[in-house]
Amino acid sequence: MLLRLPPRRLLRRRALLFVVHVGLIPLAYLAAFGLRFDFRIPAIEWPHFTRTLPYLLAIRALVFWGFGLYRGYWRHVGLRDLRDLAVAVSVSSALFAATLFAVGGLRGMPRSVFALDWVLMIFLSGGVRFAARSLREGFGATRTTGARTFIIGAGEAGEQLLRQALHDPRTTMTVVGLIDDNPDTHGRTLHGVPVLGGTDRLALLVQRHDVGLLVIAIRTATAEQTRRIVDRCRETGVEFKIIPSLDDLLARRATIAEVRDVQIEDLLGREPVELDLAQVKRDLAGKSILVTGGAGSIGSELARQIASYGPKRLVLLERAESPLYFTHLEVAGRYPGVEVVPFIGSITNPERLEQVFELYRPDYVFHTAAYKHVPMLEANAVEAVWNNVFGTLRVAECAALHGVEKFVLISTDKAVSPSSMLGATKRIGERIVLELPSLIESQTDFRAVRFGNVLGSDGSVVPVFKRQISVGGPVRVTHPDVRRYFMTIPEAVQLVLKAAALPEAARRIAILEMGRPVRIVDLAEQLIRLSGLVPYRDIQIVFTGLRPGEKLDEQLVGSDEGSVPTSVDKIRVIERAEVDPVGLERGIEHLLQVLGDGAQRDLIRAVSLLVPEYAPWEGHGVEPLPVSVPPDPEQRAAAPLATTPPPPPPPPTPPALVRSPGRADSMAKPAPA
Repeated sequence: MLLRLPPRRLLRRRALLFVVHVGLIPLAYLAAFGLRFDFRIPAIEWPHFTRTLPYLLAIRALVFWGFGLYRGYWRHVGLRDLRDLAVAVSVSSALFAATLFAVGGLRGMPRSVFALDWVLMIFLSGGVRFAARSLREGFGATRTTGARTFIIGAGEAGEQLLRQALHDPRTTMTVVGLIDDNPDTHGRTLHGVPVLGGTDRLALLVQRHDVGLLVIAIRTATAEQTRRIVDRCRETGVEFKIIPSLDDLLARRATIAEVRDVQIEDLLGREPVELDLAQVKRDLAGKSILVTGGAGSIGSELARQIASYGPKRLVLLERAESPLYFTHLEVAGRYPGVEVVPFIGSITNPERLEQVFELYRPDYVFHTAAYKHVPMLEANAVEAVWNNVFGTLRVAECAALHGVEKFVLISTDKAVSPSSMLGATKRIGERIVLELPSLIESQTDFRAVRFGNVLGSDGSVVPVFKRQISVGGPVRVTHPDVRRYFMTIPEAVQLVLKAAALPEAARRIAILEMGRPVRIVDLAEQLIRLSGLVPYRDIQIVFTGLRPGEKLDEQLVGSDEGSVPTSVDKIRVIERAEVDPVGLERGIEHLLQVLGDGAQRDLIRAVSLLVPEYAPWEGHGVEPLPVSVPPDPEQRAAAPLATTPPPPPPPPTPPALVRSPGRADSMAKPAPA
């Protein structure tokens, strides 16, 4: 294999650094002798200097090379570089003294010279480095004067942004002051820029210093603190922005200087959850991974985050061609060391599923593919059941048949006491992967993850509200009391990945403690304010009534479920009191039979048999089934026997649903009558 030499320019730079160090070594050593004898070195001491200098040059040059001091960038020198320099000088001084002792060169040598040489070498070498950086920063390229700016936050994030603004000629900010609510910082300076006061005086300070831009740079601010700061920024009437999120910085999707507009995620009423993902990296590295719905909002973010952990292969199964093309282009370009495979296909197509499992032999499957728009699925119940129930069943069967290690189903809080076809079909999906006998008996570790609404996902209220605001309103909210749990897309994906790696989540449903739900009308008002407008004055908010399948509040845990903590803070797992695997198998076969005739009411009843707690939308004309199990264990003991006649018995138990390799597919979608 041929050795690849560094570029010629790099070789010249390293040679220059070597020459500078070689010149500083005798200079510091001579200065040490000079200080020892008040710069009147006796003639008798000159032989000591000349005889020992070659040893010092050779030892120190080799030690400096070993510590990489010839490879550093002096323009970015910092305290860590100074520490490395001090260690290298100390090691070389110790080796120098030991060598002289071994060859008998210590006789007659002034002992204080060693200490003086150590101090002077650090001073001269470090001084040259910081002088080079100072010259570059002081006399470098002159940048165009940008907007007069206040940085809000004089902590670590504010210091990083300030340093970038001062030293990067491409920055379009001229920072004239820092704002911080910590009184101890007031009157101090940071990189020569004063801390002028707190946010309570922001409007006055903006006017006094003729500021045209405010940048919020407080990485540890809570949502409540961020809302308060944003309100005070809005009162000034000038433009305000915020630094990128920690997730974007760590994923290298942005730098500290790439400030952006404040987003609704920054004002979310629940504090983001930071998860330790070291276990996830160990779990995913070197694996072949399949993501269904790989170009959707959750699936594409899963692809990005999974690829960052170094899997062997990442297969994206998606039937929407254009989104799949762009997701593949992005992920493959960002992670060239990972084989990213775009695979066009539907989860209801058994032949394509067999192909993807046979070709790529996934170790893990993350099943995100699903229909999810609540009102639309109420009007298209057949497709909702076919895709969300039988598509999930097909993928799970293939996973079990091909020996997949783990299968993670992405579920929703709408699966708890569902009032919509979406929630009911997702609840059936949960039951399939956790209760179906043929899957329980397989070697695959099936598990599910349940979470609330995802901000910014496809179909989220946020982009809908933004479009309504952009055309002048009104913003349409279904009900003033509607509340939902919210989380960001990166948070949702981190939860999925962490739950996939968590031993306690095996064959269970994992949930994230979501904190307090957020009123949708509050969300709408915040989005209007972020657009620089005033709710009910510039943009009206109208209430349209609950849509088919919707309810006022969502839950993460059902009345017949219990949640227990895990080893990960704020992640819990669900435990159900009762399961009915045989009834589930019979109910799925019955549901498949009913699906063929296309009768909506019969389909709703068949779904209700599988999800007794399902309360269908009244527009379907189907009464909810009576639930014989009381809502909590205490009531269960005292509850009288149900007097309502039971529903008609389901058909006899069908044969096993899992297909053997040589068996024809028995789950073809029936044609409507």
